[in-house]
Amino acid sequence: HHEPMAATAEHTNPLYEQAKAILRFLPQSDQVISLFSIIRDKRTIREDFVFYSDRIIRLLVEEALNLLPMAPVTVKTVTEESFHGARVDAKLCGVSIVRAGESMETALRAVVKDVKIGKLLIQRDEDTALPKLLYVFLPEDISDRHVLLLDPMLATGGSACSALEVLLQRGVKEENVIFVCLLAAPEGALRFHKQFPKAKIICGGLDECMNDKCYILPGIGDFGDRYFGTDD
Repeated sequence: HHEPMAATAEHTNPLYEQAKAILRFLPQSDQVISLFSIIRDKRTIREDFVFYSDRIIRLLVEEALNLLPMAPVTVKTVTEESFHGARVDAKLCGVSIVRAGESMETALRAVVKDVKIGKLLIQRDEDTALPKLLYVFLPEDISDRHVLLLDPMLATGGSACSALEVLLQRGVKEENVIFVCLLAAPEGALRFHKQFPKAKIICGGLDECMNDKCYILPGIGDFGDRYFGTDD
């Protein structure tokens, strides 16, 4: 567990420390903190937002891959010597929660060659703030795979929990799911972990709380709008 960056000086949310204990964080290097400072800035133009978000997401995907099972392997080098190493011992796929989660597909494809990617469309009802499942497209053999579940923001946890329910219905093992997000709110992280304690969460940072519209604070804003340029 790497210490998450402190988005605010004092933690007033009593759930913050509980959530921090159950999350796995991107190592909080100076580089990572500088990248988050760019994408959090409301003045950052879309081109830069996409470029620096992609860098963060790629780091997150690499960190998530470290959680996959490995098997020992011995290879013969060009010098005819043996090298004792390792290889990933799992079939993998990605599942993005549309639309914002699709922003994470580019980085996954850049890191995992020929990776299969499924999609779930879950929309939050504006009146009730409850998630509704509208579209499902998943690899047929997904029950045999480890799954990177992709959504940049873990706010209330409603969409993430609905997505994992669908995966379990398709035969995916709970312990084979790694939820990958840039930011989490304590409430959403704890809700997800309570419902699915065997699944893992990798995130870039833990923020303080949510506002009455369920936006993470201090947050980034609407990630999908800023990434895809639809915030006019």
